[in-house]
Formats: sequence, C-alpha cells, structure tokens
Amino acid sequence: MERNLALELVRVTEAAALASSRWMGKGDGEAADRAAREAVAVVMRSIKMNARVVIGDAESTPAAPARKGHAKSGDVPEVDVAVDALQSIESVAFGRPYAIATIAVSSPDSFLAPPVPYMNKIAVGPEAAGCINIKASALDNLVGIAEAKRCYVEDLTVCILDRDRHRALIDEVRSAGARIELISDGDLTAMLATTVATSGIDVVMGVGGSAEGVLAAAALKCVGGDMQAQFHPRDDKEAEALRAAGFARKDRVLRADDLVRGENAMFAATGVTNSEVLRGVQFVTGGAVTHSIVMRSKSGTVRHIRAHHRFDRKPVYK
Repeated sequence: MERNLALELVRVTEAAALASSRWMGKGDGEAADRAAREAVAVVMRSIKMNARVVIGDAESTPAAPARKGHAKSGDVPEVDVAVDALQSIESVAFGRPYAIATIAVSSPDSFLAPPVPYMNKIAVGPEAAGCINIKASALDNLVGIAEAKRCYVEDLTVCILDRDRHRALIDEVRSAGARIELISDGDLTAMLATTVATSGIDVVMGVGGSAEGVLAAAALKCVGGDMQAQFHPRDDKEAEALRAAGFARKDRVLRADDLVRGENAMFAATGVTNSEVLRGVQFVTGGAVTHSIVMRSKSGTVRHIRAHHRFDRKPVYK
C-alpha cells in the first residue's frame, strides 16, 4: 500500500471529528454519530482505493471507485477497512472525554470480523509487550508489567470501564495496590493511550466492544504494543454465533496478530473530546483546530498532526 494512504486516512477522521463535535454536550448522541458517518462517507469517496468495509457501516463508508486514467494494474490499492466514525457516542452527547474518530486499513483479509459484539481485553504499550496473560490474575499481570517498566505495582495506572461487570476486577486491582482510572466510555481511546508514554495509562483491562478491540490491535501493532482478548458472549444466541464462526471455545485467546493479520496496517484517529492522548476539536474564529495521530506498522512511524481548518475555504464541514 502507498505510504501516502496513511495521510489520506487522517482526512477521514478529521472530517468525522469536526462534524460530530458540533453536537458535544447537546444530549443527542444519534445526531452526533450520524454527522460523523455522513462526513466519513463524503471523504471516503475522494480517496483512491478499492475498499471493503469489514468493520463499520458499509453503506455510510463507500469505497471510492478507481478513477479514469489509472489503468495500471495495482495502481489503486485493494484494502480492507475498519472504521468507527464516532467512538464513545455518549461522551459527545454529554460532553465527556475520550471520544475519537478512528479508521484502520490493511491488506485484504487482514481484519478479523467479530462474530459477537463484546470481548474481554488486556492491552499495554511497547514497554510491557510480552508481559501480559489474559488468563492470569490481575495481580500477576500487574507484577509483570511493573517489572517490564521498572517501577512498582503501586506506580501503575489501570484503566477500566466503569461497569457493574467489572466490580470483581476493580476489587482485585485495588488489592494489588495499583491505581485505577474509571471511565464511562472510550476503552479504544484508553488502549491507544497505552502507546503514549506520557498518557498516564499503563494498562487497560476488562470487557468492551469487539470492534474497538480490532481497531486497537491495529494501532498497537503499529508501535509494538501488546494485546490479548477473548470473546465474551452475553447469552446463548451469541454463544451459538461464536461457535458458528469457528470459535469452538469462547475462552480462546486472541492476540493482536490474530485480530489484525500481516504487517501492513495503517491507523488514524482524531480527537473529538479531550483525552490523555488526543485533544478534542477546538473551535476558533473562522475555523477549528484538530489533533490527530497517524500510525503505520510497516515503518513504525507515528505522526501527531495538529491541523487548523478554515471554514471560509473548501472543504467546509458543517
């Protein structure tokens, strides 16, 4: 895939962030999500690639057709796409942190399409790669992470979604002595934060969205982070869907390389509301400022992009 494609992707997430951020705090998450998806659809049509949407709304993220004059074989890259136009809809609706717009692309058949909506996850950045085991206790994992980062368990911060299902996990982490950051939404943003040394988040644990897990795996692969996951069926119907997809054992451990195969992934995200890793959209006189991150697994390159968008010139995002 062309390296310039990675920079094209950030136009997609910027558009989604600008559109959805207009709805911050207005209590209408559906409107924010709809605005993000519509913006993604517009920009996706302008990118020269033949794309198959594996994760996300295929109808709102159409593939751009090959343009006339590009007749050479392979001139238009064939890619699979995973997209979440607005991750953490409720965060935008109620003016909370951790909302981002994200997209990842890779070679065909790279992304695992989740057969059920939730999975149990543990994710760390590059410093602690290879030191986690989702089947081990929270204490054992925290000890391993602390040893890798050359610190005490008490120095670590564990990010966990604030859900009733995590009461036992929270108690276990507290007993181990680590600090906890509870978040209402946005575990994808939290997993992304583990890749940034100054974010203050060392590890993410707990059950969250499966699609978010795949997108996080793409980002973690780009920087050498680590992740393990297990699908989490909530009822018999989802358990049957898991078996039908070839997962005879629901406790099968999936690693980042299982969720995103190959070494050709590209990932982009733009902040919608503030987080430790990405500033949210800031509206200024005549325009807005966005903060994005772009990653490429083949080169390991990570770019932070601060863009000033002027609304009196094209493109105009409403």
